[in-house]
Amino acid sequence: MIDVETTGFRPGQARIISLAVLGLDAGGRVERSVVSLLNPGVDPGPTHIHGLTTAMLEDQPQFSDIVGDLVEVLCGRTLVAHNVAFDYSFLAAEAEMAQAELPVDSVMCTVELARRLGLGIDNLRLETLAAHWGVPQERPHDAFDDALVLTGVLTAALQRARERDVWLPVRPVTRRRWPNGRVTHDELRPLKALASRMPCPYLNPGRYVPGRPLVQGMRVALAAEVGRTHEELLERILHAGLAYSDHVDPETSLVVCNETAPGQGKGYHALRVGVPVVSDAMFMDCVGSVVGGTSVQPFTDVVEEQFALF
Repeated sequence: MIDVETTGFRPGQARIISLAVLGLDAGGRVERSVVSLLNPGVDPGPTHIHGLTTAMLEDQPQFSDIVGDLVEVLCGRTLVAHNVAFDYSFLAAEAEMAQAELPVDSVMCTVELARRLGLGIDNLRLETLAAHWGVPQERPHDAFDDALVLTGVLTAALQRARERDVWLPVRPVTRRRWPNGRVTHDELRPLKALASRMPCPYLNPGRYVPGRPLVQGMRVALAAEVGRTHEELLERILHAGLAYSDHVDPETSLVVCNETAPGQGKGYHALRVGVPVVSDAMFMDCVGSVVGGTSVQPFTDVVEEQFALF
């Protein structure tokens, strides 16, 4: 569990000025932690938000001073944060400036988790979730207090996820090792942007036939009119060996859309070109029992024999 306060919004340019990392055991209790103000060596930025001034930070340690303790807490754990891409990108940037490697293999965003739970609340800000589940919050935008609040929110969110059989949005992260031995952390990009460029290992078997099972390799597009989040549906698509399509064309196998007669968007276009449209509930019923597809075989030239066509 992690929360950071920063001097701005651009990792590598803005710096971390307050950090709280809580290592939780299987029961959600804090067993290890690193909590510290940090001297960024630059202007602390929006003091009216985080309440930290230059005078408060000038005698504090730098990130390089505490990164060893941070690595020990992170090792073997999934990094969890509220808007994890923000916290992860700042941690990665600070670690690289300190010439340290973060032992982070997977992350989970509690914003995305809450979005999947159908809570019926106005927004997914941490303070809103805390109020929804009765988690006390004393000092908003204080890294330690926010991390403690998030721990309580996570416990409640995981319980609801178990009750509703919701997949947790745990995503792997990649580290790139360069020839000089330096390790850099790739930025966490939205899953849709990545999925649209992922090659599917199976041939497209054609359009979905209602009443029959899905087949690996089918191309699935997602309309805006769905009840589940696109992130969760994408995880199911990729896990099942289906292909994600960011647009609808005659090669699309089906479109997930909860409108029976959509007047615009991907669902509307699907009906115009004859592509089947299914609800997200129907899709979720089918995606758990996808039939095996035909693997894509790499093309190889035949050099031993020549065949005359004429």
